[in-house]
Amino acid sequence: MAGASARLLSRIAAAPISWGVCEVPGWGFQLTSERVLGEMSELGVVATEFGPEGFLPASPGNKAATLADAGLKAVGGFVPILLHDAGSDPVPAIQAELDSFVAAGATRLVLSADTRQVGYDSRPALSEQEWKTLLTNLDRLVQAAATRGVVASIHPHFGTMIQSNDDVERVLNGSRIGLCLDTGHLLIGGTDPVELASKHASRISHVHLKDVRLDLAARVQRKELSYTDAVRLGMYTPLGSGEIDIATIVNALEEAGYAGYYVLEQDTILTENPPVGQGPLADVRTSIDFIAALVTP
Repeated sequence: MAGASARLLSRIAAAPISWGVCEVPGWGFQLTSERVLGEMSELGVVATEFGPEGFLPASPGNKAATLADAGLKAVGGFVPILLHDAGSDPVPAIQAELDSFVAAGATRLVLSADTRQVGYDSRPALSEQEWKTLLTNLDRLVQAAATRGVVASIHPHFGTMIQSNDDVERVLNGSRIGLCLDTGHLLIGGTDPVELASKHASRISHVHLKDVRLDLAARVQRKELSYTDAVRLGMYTPLGSGEIDIATIVNALEEAGYAGYYVLEQDTILTENPPVGQGPLADVRTSIDFIAALVTP
């Protein structure tokens, strides 16, 4: 059991969104990379995703050095990209992103299907031709990433072109890309993350662990509350304090041989600079303690 504990905890990673750092304009108070990376290190986290553009230096070499100086490995990062427009080729933009991945030794490219809209509160519908283009582009990006030693995953994400359970099924049946299993976004979009982890473990190449308040998630699903407002109200909670069966998901993936990172992602919106030692730091510590308890005899 001690060996299992060490193996699991060595694959716990963080993401800047747990500290409120987000690519959406006006999302909330944005902490500095120095504060966020320092708190990650304080928590004993071994690795992190890159975060949005501007959080780390733009130069691939400087980005890699910043993480190394903080004692953190690079997991990779979340990259929104337009996939459904036949007149827009996503490969060149992704190739440029991959320069930073290679420089930092990161191996996970987490794609989301951009809508061309700002934020995640609405999305358009796709035509059948646009779906065909999207699925073709996913496979093209799998190949482009693989040639650089990186595994591409698609992230079903509320407010993107891959949100609902039907969308997830289209991806599973119509492309060969792996899934980023984001427990929160899947649930809010209408997919049972426990069932997905059990039925399609072989297609899961990356994991974002979130816990969720179902009362707020249901209001988003009924369109009584915007996604952003629900996040602001605390829809995402530290692991073990919401209503997703995280333990069953982790156990199912481990039994299926999943060997990647578990990224702790508790999307939050900050209204001000939290006092040192409080706010996101405390919440992420709670999530780490929850994961540690899963493998404690």
